Amino acid sequence: MKKLFVSFALIFGLFFESNAQEVSGPFDLETAVEIALENNLTLKRSQLNQLSNEANLLQRKGSRFPTLNTGASSGYRWGRSINPVTNLFETQRIGNINLSMNSNLTLFAAGRINNSVNQAKTDLETGQYNIEATENSITLNIINLFINVVFNREQVKIAENQLKTTQEQLERTSKLVEAGSLPISDQLDLQAQNATNELEVINAQNALRISKLNLAQAMQIPFTEEFDVIEPQLEINQSLMATENPTAIFNTAVEIMPEILAAQKSIESAEYGVKSAKGAFYPSLGVGANIFTNYVDRVFGLDRPSFGQQIENNLSQSVNLTLNIPIFTQFNNKSSLQRARVQRQLAEVSEIEAKNQLRQDIETAYNQALAAERSYQASLTRVESLEESLRIAQQRFDLGAINSVDFQVAQANYFNAQSDLLNAKYTYIFRVKVLDFYLGNPINLN
Repeated sequence: MKKLFVSFALIFGLFFESNAQEVSGPFDLETAVEIALENNLTLKRSQLNQLSNEANLLQRKGSRFPTLNTGASSGYRWGRSINPVTNLFETQRIGNINLSMNSNLTLFAAGRINNSVNQAKTDLETGQYNIEATENSITLNIINLFINVVFNREQVKIAENQLKTTQEQLERTSKLVEAGSLPISDQLDLQAQNATNELEVINAQNALRISKLNLAQAMQIPFTEEFDVIEPQLEINQSLMATENPTAIFNTAVEIMPEILAAQKSIESAEYGVKSAKGAFYPSLGVGANIFTNYVDRVFGLDRPSFGQQIENNLSQSVNLTLNIPIFTQFNNKSSLQRARVQRQLAEVSEIEAKNQLRQDIETAYNQALAAERSYQASLTRVESLEESLRIAQQRFDLGAINSVDFQVAQANYFNAQSDLLNAKYTYIFRVKVLDFYLGNPINLN
């Protein structure tokens, strides 16, 4: 009943959850991940497949127990036939009721039953690791999309600040042009720059909206203009970068990553499959029991016994042993063993592929984190320098020592450096979080 309830709940959620989902934001990272895990259809499919694995294990375990079947039949016969009670030929219509019960139990099958049970248990464990791997993939994707939203929101702020600064300079320059202190070309240059900055704000706002849309779609909830996230406190400190090298990270990850554990369990399952296939070459022994009785409605020449008497008098039992020795099976056993061995080899190849992919992912993430750290440090120094340059340019522009074009160059350099710093910051944070993930640390942005 528990399994039936879980299955029903999953199926019910599959069809109705998307309509029942209430969109209420803004969302923090933990809530976004929870909603994505709850709504993801790939994860639901894996969970439903796990229920099938549980049913398969139950079926395999049942092979250890005896079968028990009972049945009944009733009918009429006409013409010459043997009366089952008198054992005499009769030509009258005879009505009969037959009752039977039988049971069969496998006593020896060369380990095939135990190996099939162990294989089903291993498949169940593999399914659970696959579910965990799917959850990890969803979580990492949500974190990346979440950081993109925060990053693009900061980009909008930078673009708006740049536009505000340009508008202030345009307003001041326009007054000076009207007073005859500056040429009209300075005003025209700032008007063009202002239009460019307005376009940059629009582009940044569009990028923010697209990043929100991508996050909402990954969470599989309807997207509205009110969709938003709660910005975490993302700060970079000296201890943020993982101290382990890629080899050390890999040695830790290979012991805990569910995709590796699932690949290893697949090899174990395939090995049980090989053992089970080998068992088909050996004899099998079974025992069976049968109980049978019947009743007929016509017994000529005798006092017809009652229904109960006939059932009791006609009761028969039998017990038999069955020995099956495979001699020639049209190569079925041989081909099954070959397929099982190939499946084991494929599982071994899949494990190597999973480990190679994990190593490559870790090496890539580590080098990307190092590059992002260096970019962040360089961008930080660049912003500090250009900020001072912009301050000096502002003073010189106010005094008329430089024209608007020179000031626009200094301004553009500063805001571009801010944008590069922001990009390096969030790229660095995400790459380090990925490394933490491979080390088995909880994933969060705090």
